[in-house]
Amino acid sequence: MKSQRSFVLGDIHGAYKALMECFRKADFNYKDDLLICLGDVCDGWPEVDKSIDELLKIDNLVYILGNHDDWALKWFLYGDAPYIWISQGGRATMSSYKGEIPPGHIELLKNARLYYKKDNKVFTHGGFDPFEELEYQDKDIFIWDRTLLQLALNLHFSGSEKNISGYDEIYLGHTPTLNYGTNEPKKICEIYMMDTGAGWPGGVLSLMNIDTKEVFTSNQVDKLYPGIPGRGF
Repeated sequence: MKSQRSFVLGDIHGAYKALMECFRKADFNYKDDLLICLGDVCDGWPEVDKSIDELLKIDNLVYILGNHDDWALKWFLYGDAPYIWISQGGRATMSSYKGEIPPGHIELLKNARLYYKKDNKVFTHGGFDPFEELEYQDKDIFIWDRTLLQLALNLHFSGSEKNISGYDEIYLGHTPTLNYGTNEPKKICEIYMMDTGAGWPGGVLSLMNIDTKEVFTSNQVDKLYPGIPGRGF
């Protein structure tokens, strides 16, 4: 039996082909390795269903809820399809399901965590309040909030980086590093930004070995899905 490796994965946004590229490059072991997904498997590229099918094959999967997953789950359960969701990639999620939504796909999102703690490291989708205990914070903070990241960015750009949370490492999705001129994971204070823009033209999907910090990156996602615009169009 191989020793377990631990990986963290940025926002997939329906890019199944990119997901498979990352797994191949990392020689990811579905039985032995741990995968922590930072949320937003839904919305963007056309293969949300295949992406979730693949995640469900992994024995040691920690799935964290993203804001797009929360939108998609409401459609799964209640048929809710607000325009803001449809216009931000929801149309691709809807079209990827040709018939009944598999119960396992619904359960993955229903049972998704808001955050995960491991060895004084925190994994969540959007952020959290570093001055409040995690268990007392609301769902919307974890899946939507960027205040923590903005605090770290302010320190970074002022040249005064420091630990702001008391945790050794924090891993976030939600905010694409494309916004800051790179399609690679970016470390700001103790925060690792893992959303490398897989939902957008010019972006890639990134998988990181948590212990070694080695990164396994897909090809540019819009080149894997030529002629398809991705999220937000």
